[in-house]
Amino acid sequence: METPHDPAAPLAEEHAGSRSLLDDIEALYDDARLYLDAELSYQKTRAGFVADRVKKTIAFAVVAAFIAVLATIGLTVGLIIALTPLITAWGATAVVVLGLLLIAYLLVRKAGKTWNGMMAAMNSEEEEMPDDG
Repeated sequence: METPHDPAAPLAEEHAGSRSLLDDIEALYDDARLYLDAELSYQKTRAGFVADRVKKTIAFAVVAAFIAVLATIGLTVGLIIALTPLITAWGATAVVVLGLLLIAYLLVRKAGKTWNGMMAAMNSEEEEMPDDG
């Protein structure tokens, strides 16, 4: 039983036998250059996609922050209006402002503790590094 004969097989063997090392290196160089061009193109496309998404994310975050500020203003005004019949307009304003200032103070303290913790971690890492001098 005969196996089908591939007419290109002898040519490939003949071509492989007659190729020089220089031809193989040139082919490898061409393949590497083609791969590098394709990879650079892919990474440029990917970077463009990421940049577009970052822009959209920042835009949505800015709009969300603006709306959150408007909501906080609305809550502040609403609290003052709601408390006015109970403790007068000046009393309601004072209670709401002092409450907001207390929240801001607690958040600033928390931010300070977080900052100090980060700085302590950075300083301890620097102290642990060997001194080359």
